This record gives sequence, structure tokens and C-alpha cells, in this order.
Amino acid sequence: MTNSNRHRLLTTLMVILSAIPAEAQVAPEVPRLVVNIVIDQLRTDYMEAFSPLYCEDGFKRLLKQGRVYRQAEYPFSSPDRASAVASLMGGCSPYEHGIVGERWLDRASLQPVFCVEDKAFKGLLTIEQSSASNLAVSTITDELKVATEGKALVYSISPYRDASVLAAGHAADGAFWINDLTGQWCSTDYYGQFPTWALTYNTKDGLKDRISSLKWEPVNSLVGGFNYFVAGGVRSPFKHTFSGERKVRELKESALVNDEVVRFAEFCMKSTSLGMDGVTDFLTVNFYAGNYMHKGVDECPMEMQDTYVRLDSKLADWMSFVEQKVGKNRVLFVLTSTGYADEQSTNLEPYRIPTGTFNITRAQLLLNMYLIAVYGQGQYVETALGNQLYLNLKLLENRALNQAEVLERSQDFLMQLSGVRDVFTTQRLLMGAGTPNISRLRNAHNPRVSGDILIQVAPGWHLINENTHEDRISRESYMGFPLIFLGTNVEKSTIETPVTVDRIAPTLARSLRIRAPNGCSAGPLD
Repeated sequence: MTNSNRHRLLTTLMVILSAIPAEAQVAPEVPRLVVNIVIDQLRTDYMEAFSPLYCEDGFKRLLKQGRVYRQAEYPFSSPDRASAVASLMGGCSPYEHGIVGERWLDRASLQPVFCVEDKAFKGLLTIEQSSASNLAVSTITDELKVATEGKALVYSISPYRDASVLAAGHAADGAFWINDLTGQWCSTDYYGQFPTWALTYNTKDGLKDRISSLKWEPVNSLVGGFNYFVAGGVRSPFKHTFSGERKVRELKESALVNDEVVRFAEFCMKSTSLGMDGVTDFLTVNFYAGNYMHKGVDECPMEMQDTYVRLDSKLADWMSFVEQKVGKNRVLFVLTSTGYADEQSTNLEPYRIPTGTFNITRAQLLLNMYLIAVYGQGQYVETALGNQLYLNLKLLENRALNQAEVLERSQDFLMQLSGVRDVFTTQRLLMGAGTPNISRLRNAHNPRVSGDILIQVAPGWHLINENTHEDRISRESYMGFPLIFLGTNVEKSTIETPVTVDRIAPTLARSLRIRAPNGCSAGPLD
């Protein structure tokens, strides 16, 4: 064989070999629609307990066909709906994104601030003025908007204002929630004009004209004959109607609110081009799985069972509708919980379980009297909100008092009060050493809006605030909830290893081939 023939043969082989990996390395398909399902107060134990009452295409399908992380958790202490949704979308904790809860204190006015309240923007079909301005980081939907140069459609649908706005992020096309007074779906001009299709829904099929005729009864006879809860045996069937001034609020704290969410979400899908072109779109829907009217489950056990059975059916209908419209292999579903549950206010005294009442209003007054004795007359403690105390930092500055010393003295004093398990100052949280699990407390803290002193009330004790009428019981029991992926490029499997939900956003970012949110330092899930 001549040299020229050898050269041609080698060249041909190289071309063939170089083509093989190029053909083998096919990039995975990008979903055309991400459906982010956030279920308020979803619990693994309840979800599994009521499975004999489920259909095959709701929770059972998710658990059998999805990638199921059975032990999901939040990387910070005491999540609520607002802090949970912000963390899910931002891929980080309140320390970074700034949403420490539904409310915090405005130091200038000493008044509680709602997390998405913003007087710079007008409410649409509501007097509530809202924006995502307090959310200090980008969200996964913001990054999708940036990556697609604004072409991606992003909507958020929730019964609740905080969850809707925080899930929508800064750059969405719309965030919708149910007006507590009128029952209409409403929004904020932060996201532009109220769309015509949403106006049409309110006019032709809105909740306002249907709510008085709605009845909540067990969805079938099996619910009445099945009893998961230990106490009380089988209960009589229930029947709830919705009337009076609080009828919309009561509906939003019942299983029937999920029916309304699905009706509106389906109308949104029919009226827009979500998932219908080559650009990935994103839709967040928020369901409710909490106690009826936030009562204890001992008061309404059958309502809780029926809530999960109805939610299972609605999930099946909703997923089927989306897949029929967009295509079964073109949708990525993500489902998880807000990671908390309404606590029962059971009287523990008859059972000789340690309990008591910690009055933070009185603790505030006692601490102020102590600081007066040490530093002279003044209003050193401005107010209390939740389990946090806010000091008068301006007074400390004017008197040239050492803030670290004042906080340390305050901590030592408060530790002596009955019902106090531990006390954490801002400095102690930021130093973050020497205390087990202090990272979870630090992650829940944000120096810009959080109090200067956090009081950890002993388990079983009631925390009450006479000024704000708060009354809650301290409980640190583990509440399990799942994280489930189903759809495009997802292989079914079950993972028992605990995972934190701040990894959802970077996982979605990798799937969509975009950047993770700018406050997210967590890595994607495998």
C-alpha cells in the first residue's frame, strides 16, 4: 500500500471514529413546560395513611413512576408558607433571600410588615398592594426569563397572596390569588395589566357567583368508613357550607379550594400558549393540605382524610389535563411541601407532660426594667414579634453603649425565665459555633429584618403575645414530606437519603440548561 493510500485510509478512519461519539452523545430533551406543585402542609404520614382511598393516577402514580426523595427537609428552622416558597424558588435560605416569614417588624414604624406588601404598586381587583421587591435574590423563574430573553411564559397560581407573588418572582407574566373579600382571582400591576382571559374567568366562571352554593361533604362513603386517627373511632359524616363575611377565607382553609385552583389553572392553560412552543415555560400551582380552618386534627379528623382524598383526585385530573395539552414527555412535574403543619393546642397538664405559658410581652417588659437598672432610664426593648425581641438600636448608639455587651446581658437575663429553653442573640447566630444545629437557626435569620434576640421556648410550652394575640405551642417534632420529580428525562426510583429543598432550583436549572438563582450555593440533585 502506497503512502498516499495509507494516508487516505487513516483519514477515513479518523472521520468515522470522530462521528461515532458525536452521534452517541445526544443531549437530553429539555421540557417544554415545568409544572411546580407546592402543597401547603403536605405530610408524608398522612399521604401514605390514606392511600387505600386513592385513585391510581394521583399520589400512587407519582410514587410509582416518579423519582421520589422520601425525606425532604428545609435547611432552616420553623418554615412557614412564605419562607418555604421563597426558599424553593430561590434555592437558598432566609439568611440569603430575606423572607424570614409571612411578617416581620418595620423598625421605623414598629409595625408588622407583610412579606409582599409594596405601596409602590396597585392591586388589580384587590386593595392589596404587592410585589416581590423584598425577595433579595433571583428565582429559578427569573433566570429562565433571562436565559430566554423574556420569551418564556411564567405564571403563578395560589389561593394565597404571599405564595403566589414569591413563586412568581420578579420577572413573571402574572401572579394570581383569591381575594379574601370578593372571591375573585386578583393580582398586582407589578406584573403588568390584568390579562383579559383572567377577567373572562372571573366574569363567566368565577368563584364569587358559586361559593354560596358549594357544600363540602365526604367525597365518597369510603372516607366515612376509614379511620387512620387513633382517637374517637369512626366519626359522623360532616357537611360544611360557606356563607357570611368570612366565607371566602373559610373556603381557602378547606379542601374545596383545591378544586378552584385546578379550575383556574386549566383555564390559564387553555387561554395561553404555555408549553406549546419551543421555549420552556414555567407554571407554579399551590394547593392546600392543612387542617380545616386551622383547627386541630382531633377536631376535624374526617375533614383531613377527605382533604387528602380530594387532593389526590385533583392531582390526577390536573396532571392528565396538562399532559394531554402539552404532551406526556414534554412536561416536568415537581411536587413538594411547605414543610410545616398547624399545631394542635392540646392541654398537656392532665398527662403530666411538662408545659406552661411563656408570655413574651411580659418578658419584654421585664427585660426593659432590667436594662433600665443597668444603664438608666430608656425604652431599650422596642417590641416583640413571634419569638423575637427588637432592641432600640438608635438608643444604644446615642448612649454609646456596647451593643454586644447589652445583648449578652439580655441573653443571660432571659435564660432565667421559666419556659425558656435557649436564647440566641444576633452575634451568637452569626458566630455560629458551639451549639448543635445552630446553622438551621442562622439560616432562618436575616440581619436586615429579624429581631436582635431570638427566644427558643421549651417544647410543650405556649408562647403568647398579649399585643399581637399570638398563641402557639412550641414543638420540634420531625415532620416528613416528599420531593417528587415526574416527566421529561426522569427515571423512576426511590431515594431514602435526606435531601434539602434548596437543591430543587439548581436541579431544575441543570435540566433547563440555565443558570441557578444568584443566591443559590447548593448543588443539583443527582
